[in-house]
Amino acid sequence: MQLDLNDPSLLRTDGYVGGRWVKGSARFAVTDPATGATVAEVASLNADAARDAVAVAYDAFDEWAWELPQLRAEPLWRWFELIMQNRDDLARIMVAEQGKPLSEALGEIDYAASFVEFYAEEAKRPNIESVTSHLATAEMEVWREPVGVAALITPWNFPSAMLTRKAAAAIAAGCTVVCHPSAETPLSALALAELADRAGFPPGVFNVLPGNAPEIVGAWTAHPRIRALSFTGSTEVGKLLYRQSADTVKRLVLELGGHAPFIVFADADLDLAVSEAIKAKFATSGQDCLGANRFLVQRPIYDRFCTAFAEKVRALTLGPGMEDRDLGPLMHERAVKKQEEHVADALERGATLLAGGARDPQGPLFYPATVLADVPTDALVFHEETFGPVAAIAPFDTEDEAVGIANATEYGLIAYVHSQDPRRIYRISRSLDFGMVAVNRTKVTGAPIPFGGMKQSGLSREGSRHGLEAFTDIKYVCRDWSE
Repeated sequence: MQLDLNDPSLLRTDGYVGGRWVKGSARFAVTDPATGATVAEVASLNADAARDAVAVAYDAFDEWAWELPQLRAEPLWRWFELIMQNRDDLARIMVAEQGKPLSEALGEIDYAASFVEFYAEEAKRPNIESVTSHLATAEMEVWREPVGVAALITPWNFPSAMLTRKAAAAIAAGCTVVCHPSAETPLSALALAELADRAGFPPGVFNVLPGNAPEIVGAWTAHPRIRALSFTGSTEVGKLLYRQSADTVKRLVLELGGHAPFIVFADADLDLAVSEAIKAKFATSGQDCLGANRFLVQRPIYDRFCTAFAEKVRALTLGPGMEDRDLGPLMHERAVKKQEEHVADALERGATLLAGGARDPQGPLFYPATVLADVPTDALVFHEETFGPVAAIAPFDTEDEAVGIANATEYGLIAYVHSQDPRRIYRISRSLDFGMVAVNRTKVTGAPIPFGGMKQSGLSREGSRHGLEAFTDIKYVCRDWSE
């Protein structure tokens, strides 16, 4: 498959370990979800390679951890610059393997680069903290030291940004990293590895191993020299990694599933709410843990919202990512079947179909933007993360009712609220059991903010200065100064 890259050497297909490209003994196909065509055959590394990578990263750790913070920042700055210089090629590689519209892929590259830039700056800031002594003739300090080798497991929906968000933080903290990208989208990670190599990271600091996830990740969860593990993906897999990491008591960062409510009160700016609802639901074709899943609209404006929202949804275009339509294909057949299952279940329970609702003839993985109204709260779509372009709308009457429906989930990543009443905004922001609350807007993420959820949406935070914490240990030093 021709990608028309300005720099074809960015299309790497081997693993990257210890500053060298590793072919492995087997390969697997990466396919374009829009056409099913093979994009590339990629090295499938195994458990032995995974353990070898840990050894390489462990050997590199001592020197990297003791490096001056400003010197750790230098290759991060060069990496950032190289990502921005090659953003068009990186975006095209992403579209070919992931399917998202080209403009969204370009936006993701900018987002990915922002984490590298942010942590290049933060690398110099985890300072020693002085503690007021409670003991006579003693002085006290609290240090932050890198934990060691960190394993990073990244998803297919944001194959560049999720890697840089994890890796830049860990590397800035003084850790070395071994990374496993999703088998659906390894090419983005390997292109970033090529740029990391050009940026001059010492061998062993940054390693990328494509291949079979259970083999590679299983070797890492069992390995005592992996001291931290960061994963973005489903809650089900996150729980498995949690269990597998228990015997070696690893530091965990888990960014798991979402089931976001989008709550619109009668006093909201209706046009703004509809416009933001489109963004909250259909970015990345709905394949986003931040995607709004349950739309709760107060009854006085319910019919108007449904009509206006469905009208905008029907105008959305669908097509291959390179054509840069509003939505691209879904990632795999499982995703399409889930949309079909949720739509069928909702309709059987009395919901009304206002838009979409069936596969598009462009190809087996194309599913259009879909709107369901009058969805009962016992429908599957109100209890499971759809992770696709199906919007389910239901009315509510009171603020307490909306909060009760919104919180009735094991997930707690993000909630969206539209209202013009500042007192209500404060009350509901405090009442919602979600790690992030977006008020009268959709875009809230970025490198400076602590990204993460409550309940079964995960552990710890990524981004911001808090993103360094998982990759550092606190060491307390008490020194006697008496003669």
